[in-house]
Amino acid sequence: MSSPPPRRLRRGLLVAVAVLLLLAGGAVAFVLAHKPGDVSHPDVEFTTATTTAPEPPPKPQAVDRFLWPTYGFREDRTRNFLDAPDYLRPGFRRGWTYRSGVLLEFPPTIDGGSLYMLDDDGMLRALAKTSGRVRWQQRVGRLAAASPAVGDGRVYAVVLQGIASATGRVAAYRASDGRQVWSKALPSRAESSPLLKNGRLFFGSEDGTVYALDADTGRTIWTYRASGAVKGGPALANGTLYFGDYGGKVHAVQARTGQQVWSVGTSGTRFGFGSGRFYSTAAVAFGRVYLGNTDGRVYSFAASSGKLAWATGTGAYVYGSPAVAVTPGLGPTVYVGSYDGNLYAFDARSGAVRWRFSAGVKISGSATIVANVVYFSTLQPGNDTFGLNVRTGKKAFGWPDGAFNPVIADRRAIYLAGYGNLYELLPKRATPAWRKANEAALRAVREDNAAQAARASAARRARSRRARGSSARRSAGRRG
Repeated sequence: MSSPPPRRLRRGLLVAVAVLLLLAGGAVAFVLAHKPGDVSHPDVEFTTATTTAPEPPPKPQAVDRFLWPTYGFREDRTRNFLDAPDYLRPGFRRGWTYRSGVLLEFPPTIDGGSLYMLDDDGMLRALAKTSGRVRWQQRVGRLAAASPAVGDGRVYAVVLQGIASATGRVAAYRASDGRQVWSKALPSRAESSPLLKNGRLFFGSEDGTVYALDADTGRTIWTYRASGAVKGGPALANGTLYFGDYGGKVHAVQARTGQQVWSVGTSGTRFGFGSGRFYSTAAVAFGRVYLGNTDGRVYSFAASSGKLAWATGTGAYVYGSPAVAVTPGLGPTVYVGSYDGNLYAFDARSGAVRWRFSAGVKISGSATIVANVVYFSTLQPGNDTFGLNVRTGKKAFGWPDGAFNPVIADRRAIYLAGYGNLYELLPKRATPAWRKANEAALRAVREDNAAQAARASAARRARSRRARGSSARRSAGRRG
């Protein structure tokens, strides 16, 4: 049996332990004292001259040409359809239901009479928006987490895994019949909802590469390398793309050349402590860039310089993308949910909390404004969708299905993406204005159906010509 250590050694060990505890306590105190807190610089450049302000209602159309072309509605990704018709305010009656049986993490997009939806299993579908009937479908890959982009007669989809690949893929399809126009394999996975603008397609990928492709051919025009995975979709304003990355940085890049305008980090990187990750798709309004971070804060940067305007904490991850609007009775406001179970309304200039609504369950997806209501969904065990009055934060709508990014709309209906179902919600009362919008939508669907039938007929004629040519060549060969 060994003898006990000498008293002097024991005293030395006790002193050493005390010193270590003191140092550890000092380190904890330092971290707490220097933990990133709320920041507000309201004098950083700010303008209310922004595309998020309500626009005059358009004149009634004989044929519905409504376009919700990308995730976030407009290219600035502000998720703001505040000028939707008054008859699209709650309450609603349920129209058709499309049951996918697969997680619908991201909502569809709209062009005329069709909805274009990419489910998490990588299947792209075109649905007639007045009936929910599948017009066509194409397998893009095996795993996806993005909305498609639509425009110029084509639909563009980005997937995490290709059909026979562990890496991503981007592809273009004819909107009329789903025929593939081009396809491009990617060296890494991708879940960035693409943006179509001026014949170019913009999106990010998990290896940190942001792409600008020729929308007609898929040819790479330029690439930009970020400091981490780019999972959010790039937002566009005044010729500049804005996006965050998993390295904790936010970037501004010229859309024409891919040249960096600025790149900034958060104030969270101190003495080796992480700055958090930006999964959130940025929204650009009021001369500012808004997005959430996994460090629990929502950030606002000056769009021209990247200067931090404000950072306000929520207490938990902020994965969702902000909805931004000039809210009647409040002014410029940013709406975003948090894993702390609250939907927040922030003063867009200062970051001050205007109001918060407790859903009681984690909020991972993004908020969207339609008319005077901001919609969002909760994760399990809730999986519900809420609608709140944009000015007061009071509950105006509830639906017993949802998960991530629930709502888009046109001028006749709201389309709500539940966990695995897509619902059409219609006004309870069919006003004369709604009847005109519905008739225009029906005409648009008939046009889409006619275009699809014309494509099919042309394809049949082409196959028939090829068959006759092949038969003639075989006959000539036998005569020879």
